[in-house]
Amino acid sequence: MIQARILHGGEAHGRVLALDAPLSFWGAFDPRTGRIIDIHHPQCGSCITGTILMMRETRGSGTAPGGMAEAIRLGTAPSAIILVKPDINLAIGAEVAEALYGKTCPVLAVTAADYAELARHAALAISGDGKITPLPRDSFPG
Repeated sequence: MIQARILHGGEAHGRVLALDAPLSFWGAFDPRTGRIIDIHHPQCGSCITGTILMMRETRGSGTAPGGMAEAIRLGTAPSAIILVKPDINLAIGAEVAEALYGKTCPVLAVTAADYAELARHAALAISGDGKITPLPRDSFPG
């Protein structure tokens, strides 16, 4: 179990999708489909919907909260996001979505060493107090 820094709280569980490069929630991700659409991203075409999305850091600007909130509203967002470099923009997007739509997406930050450990697992659970626990490999097929 790993204790994360909570940027936006909540509970979640799902299969892990660890990205090989940063992702922008404005322009590199389609909130209507949940897919990465940046043709230069190594995981272009991957669907982040319902995953525990892991990336060391994000790309983008102050427009990211809008893309994040829209994905949460549409149900195409990840179940949670785990970062190494905290991103206030994603936390704001998650906060706005919770306030407006009553839906949540935890956003957490961990150390680089904890990130490497978590990325080795197929599925994770996140508790409301920011504890991250690996789940059995067969918890989330696919």
